[in-house]
Amino acid sequence: QVQLADSGGGSVQAGGSLRLSCVASGRTFSQYVMGWFRRAPGKDRELVAASTWAGRSTYYGDSVKGRFTISGDVARGTVYLQMNSLKPEDTATYYCAAVKYGGSWTVPDYWGQGTQVTVSS
Repeated sequence: QVQLADSGGGSVQAGGSLRLSCVASGRTFSQYVMGWFRRAPGKDRELVAASTWAGRSTYYGDSVKGRFTISGDVARGTVYLQMNSLKPEDTATYYCAAVKYGGSWTVPDYWGQGTQVTVSS
């Protein structure tokens, strides 16, 4: 079993920054690809970023490229999402997720509880 605990959300003005953290625990957590989803009311769930623990393979959604950075520290069991130049349209609940190698991002294997990010104009 893998457990994910995400945190770091808050309220920030447009142009500001936030850093989300996701602490992964469990014997096999290093065997998963880590990522961040977001969901805003009335909008589809969106995969924002994903990465292997060492960062050798990364993915960013088009809407966040150049602004968000995902990184992992396997020794600490923590994945980060550094969000810079935040825009009001980034407002959403952000969820850490884990997908087993060979799995599908459509159905992540594990989810964090979610952390709210609110960006005001």
